[in-house]
Amino acid sequence: MSINLRKTSRNFHLWLSLAIFIPVVVVIGSGLLLQVKKEFDWLQPPTQKALSNAPTISFDTIIEVVQDVPEAKLNSWDDIDRLDVRPDKGIIKVRGKNQWEVQLNATNGEVLLVAYRRTDTIEAIHDGSWFFEGAKLWLFLPAAILLFILWLTGLVMLFTTLKSKYRKRYYRSQQKG
Repeated sequence: MSINLRKTSRNFHLWLSLAIFIPVVVVIGSGLLLQVKKEFDWLQPPTQKALSNAPTISFDTIIEVVQDVPEAKLNSWDDIDRLDVRPDKGIIKVRGKNQWEVQLNATNGEVLLVAYRRTDTIEAIHDGSWFFEGAKLWLFLPAAILLFILWLTGLVMLFTTLKSKYRKRYYRSQQKG
């Protein structure tokens, strides 16, 4: 029975690994980039620091300031994805839907940094939503479930192999003694 279980696990392991190869490589590769995103300014702009005060600039001031940053192309609130307020650093990050980020001093509105932000794209690649509608749910989720099954079949193969080696070693020691 142990040999059949090992053989079945190997077959499952082989075919499942081939079926999920591409999604798993994408998840691992993008995950590695996300692990080091703060180490490389090219991936994620470094967070600037200003005086650590509560924000005092208005929303009107925020939009006026970012409209004056030509490379960001943030012309209205419709172009803005989110505001990331960091009171402890004294800044407001204005993140555009076009992946541009403008970091402002939260008290006077001074532009501290303008940079392209690649991590949102890498996160979308990582979870599968970047590829097509439904890839996250219908391709990457099943690949994750199959990866879990691969892990289980790998454990079965490990266990049966170790058990077999232990038995062989035990029988050899019995024959010598």
